[in-house]
Amino acid sequence: MIETKYDVIIVGAGNAALCSAISAREQGAKVLVLERGPKNKRGGNSFFTDGAIRFAYDGLDAIRKVIPKIDDEQASLIEMPRYGENEFYDDLMRVTGEKSDPELAGQLVSKSYETIVWMSQHGVEFELNYENQSFQKEGKWHFWGGLPVKTVDKGVGLVKQLFLRAQELGIDIWYESRAVKLVTEQNRVTGVVVEQKGQAHIVNTSAIVLACGSFEANKKMRSENIGEEWEKAIVRGTEYNTGDGISMALEIGAQKYGQWSGCHSIGTDYNAPKVGDFTKPGDIFKKHSYPYSIMINSEGYRFVDEGADFRNYTYAKYGREILKQPNQVAYQIYDSQVRPMLRKEYDLEEATVYQADTIQDLVEQLPVNKEEFLRTIEEYNQSVQDGDYNPSEKDGKGTKGITPPKTNWALRIEQGPFYAFPVTCGITFAFGGLHVSKTGEVLDGNGAPIKGLYAAGEMIGGIFYDNYPGGSGLMSGSVFGKLAGNSAATYVLNKKNSVIESR
Repeated sequence: MIETKYDVIIVGAGNAALCSAISAREQGAKVLVLERGPKNKRGGNSFFTDGAIRFAYDGLDAIRKVIPKIDDEQASLIEMPRYGENEFYDDLMRVTGEKSDPELAGQLVSKSYETIVWMSQHGVEFELNYENQSFQKEGKWHFWGGLPVKTVDKGVGLVKQLFLRAQELGIDIWYESRAVKLVTEQNRVTGVVVEQKGQAHIVNTSAIVLACGSFEANKKMRSENIGEEWEKAIVRGTEYNTGDGISMALEIGAQKYGQWSGCHSIGTDYNAPKVGDFTKPGDIFKKHSYPYSIMINSEGYRFVDEGADFRNYTYAKYGREILKQPNQVAYQIYDSQVRPMLRKEYDLEEATVYQADTIQDLVEQLPVNKEEFLRTIEEYNQSVQDGDYNPSEKDGKGTKGITPPKTNWALRIEQGPFYAFPVTCGITFAFGGLHVSKTGEVLDGNGAPIKGLYAAGEMIGGIFYDNYPGGSGLMSGSVFGKLAGNSAATYVLNKKNSVIESR
């Protein structure tokens, strides 16, 4: 075996991993990044994100500090409500049913803005999310939902800039290098076994940051932990997130934490690839305009309140509801009143869509219980109440007398042409992971840190339960990536100093 020595080794090469690597390098550590995939499939799940990132901010002035190209004229046409730490924390707790670990949640929220500023200082570019988080009204752009910012060129741009910065800082990156086992000595991490082209190597180190995703691409672990039906879910991101980091950590005594039976999942195009396609970057297969639709399964029944809340707060849990439906499929139904309002992904050539001038002709094209399908649409139309329709706020324009109700944004489906977009469930990442401290230390069964072992990103358990506020996963990766990298480097440097002082 070939032995090599680094101060800090980062396992994984997505957003969380690269933030860890950059943070550790800032402290002067010699850093190695291990990417299981080849160079053309680098970047993990971060490569596939649409780049929307949630953070606390004190109005438009705070956002202009990280998007300096917003000039005064542009700013005068923007209505940007403040989204402070209390709002972010309350949203996180609300959508997780108050289950999110308060210490981890507080750290995520309180460090969010400073981490965005830090990323900007390292060359990550941000822009306003006009397309998906704002509406024009009376000549101004009104932003909503606490998610007004995204990375330039989506996840592709994010990872591209992070890799560029890593290269500038002299961080080594090994591709097609799979970490398979942690090496320990006297309850302290001392290295990692790496497989490269069929050969195993020990790479020695004083600290390791595990940031290689959850187990969403591992059918066996999905089935065992989330449920047998999850074998059929589409994997939205990288095929390499098979739980390696979690398994290695558990093997040396790390503590499981969080909702192992839960995951982030969405409604995605029924004909989306079975695993993320790196030749089609960005989050192009999702179908997130459903609050303006009604969703009906193949037996002809609605099964969720499409307008319960802004899509930012429901999409991460509605995927599993689609998975529960017969044949794991549902149909989002729209008419011409709302078709121009749909998100950009509905206009892509990859989008699967049925279209007809009458609702009857539309339903004839679908492999569904046609009689029940038409009855459900008619019943819905009759239940829609009068009121002002306003997609920029929860308008209370709902239904009466049907189950499930539609609480907001209820319009009758009556103006042709009509559209049906078939969707299925795509899994993004599992909510179960490792127990870590608020600075990224991996904890053992007694709640004590495992010396030299840290984790970040999707591997952290205890933050998300059942659901999550849109954009907070990417933010969590950045926040805890930066913290874990800093903690790992500080640990190594303190250890070196102790050796020098003892001489």
